[in-house]
Amino acid sequence: MTQQDKHIPVLLAEVLSYIEPQANKNYIDATLGGGGYTEALLKKNAPLGKVMCFDLDSDAILLAQKRLSLWQDRVIYINDNFSTIKSKIDEYKFDKIGGIVCDLGYSFLQIKDRSRGFSFESQGELDLRYNKQTSLTGHEIVNTWQENDIARILKDYGEEPLARKIAKLIVSERKKTKITSQILRELIIKAYRQRWSTPSRINPATRTWQALRIAVNDEFYHLKIFLQQAIAVLPKTSRLAIVSFHSLEDKIIKDYFKQEAKDCICPKELSKCICQHRAQIKIITKKPIIPTAQEIQRNPRSRSAKLRVIEKIN
Repeated sequence: MTQQDKHIPVLLAEVLSYIEPQANKNYIDATLGGGGYTEALLKKNAPLGKVMCFDLDSDAILLAQKRLSLWQDRVIYINDNFSTIKSKIDEYKFDKIGGIVCDLGYSFLQIKDRSRGFSFESQGELDLRYNKQTSLTGHEIVNTWQENDIARILKDYGEEPLARKIAKLIVSERKKTKITSQILRELIIKAYRQRWSTPSRINPATRTWQALRIAVNDEFYHLKIFLQQAIAVLPKTSRLAIVSFHSLEDKIIKDYFKQEAKDCICPKELSKCICQHRAQIKIITKKPIIPTAQEIQRNPRSRSAKLRVIEKIN
């Protein structure tokens, strides 16, 4: 892998400053991607510390293994969803965990492979699967789902203001031809031009692509399971650092952290606590950490990133 091909981990310095990797402790990279976080952790937790890393994409694991070949004896690769974190820790008897890091963005390697559909410039069928072994694809959604269901996911997962308009155009167009990535882009541009004369500040396909990707991979469901399990497996005083890239992900993370940082989660109208809930975590970042102007200039992908960090207290 050349230097140009290397994935640039977002907010790496900030993540490391909060996790504070220690020699001989074990860490978890819940989203391996290009291997940037794992590489940084391995440099810090030598000589005996290990990193367990997760990725649904087997191609990503193969490429990361080349990048991390110097430390191959200290890396455990898990080709599975990060929502299986608890069972994998049990299976591998992975203990002495010093912290967990997680970057919810998709990898530049997935964008680079246009056949997979992650790039707006993709050609052909719209795939969008992290795991190529699963059945649901973006192609199936846009070519077979009902108009109301397409509109729902565009609105709920993409916050797309023209969700109904785009869904209607998709269903109308697919009566004549299969909806490919290129045709979908054209339909989205058409919808925006019909509604607004001035160009959108962001690529008009952004929200639709995001919504379809989230639906294909059931991302919000797995994120919620991961958060529950990650906090459960963290030892006391260890930290979880998680980077998200859009408001819906960030809201899920923020709301769950707020809940688990409280001693009581009973409805406000109850005068007496009956939930017996106890705070499990302390929120370290009261407000999300965002990239500096210098990092955004160096890595435009980082511009929407938000880092939140918690520490296990109970």
